[in-house]
Amino acid sequence: MIRVHVICEGPTEEDFVRKVLCESFFVRGIQLLPSCIGRVGHKGGRVNWDRLEFDVKTRFRDRQCYCTTLFDFYGLSHKFPGKAEAESVYDVPSKQLAVVGAMSTLAEERWGPETAAKFLPYVQMHEFEALLFSNTEVLASAMGVPYLASEFQKIRSQFLTPEDINDDPNTAPSKRIKQHYEGYAKPSAPVLAATEIGLETIRRECPLFDEWVSRLEGLVGGERP
Repeated sequence: MIRVHVICEGPTEEDFVRKVLCESFFVRGIQLLPSCIGRVGHKGGRVNWDRLEFDVKTRFRDRQCYCTTLFDFYGLSHKFPGKAEAESVYDVPSKQLAVVGAMSTLAEERWGPETAAKFLPYVQMHEFEALLFSNTEVLASAMGVPYLASEFQKIRSQFLTPEDINDDPNTAPSKRIKQHYEGYAKPSAPVLAATEIGLETIRRECPLFDEWVSRLEGLVGGERP
């Protein structure tokens, strides 16, 4: 069984991995081990390189495991590796690549190539809630507001993919949901919606997310991650 530690930004992402991803990976021979970034008593939030590096080094005491991340691009500070470069480009894949590439480069510089090869960073564009726009009808129904399905679909229709929904403080995916539904609450509501939408639909609608999942799945066949 291949072990992959998933360092998550917060409890929403951790629950998502546990309830939506774990079973699918387990039957493939991969055990996902999600946990929030940070030490006990200070878990979640405040994503920065120092906290991440501490967590990764702790996980890599197990020399046979891999480690990945599930952070929101929206929540990364301007000082996070690659974030400033990402903000200078327009298209979403290039933004993500700037951050993920910078994380991988810094990992190799600080930990060496052998350890860095088992670090497979991922950043969700632009935040976790983007995944929920993979099916706006199910999103509305899962939150108990089916009458908002058309409003959510209007938002989705403005973008090529859910991952293109932008990260402005007023128009990030979660903010758009809250504009129509003030009762939106983490982590229960988004994870329930993601569970009902289903992994297959999310992967089909969100290509960057799908690439990450495929990369982790490839560990089973010994493919180069």
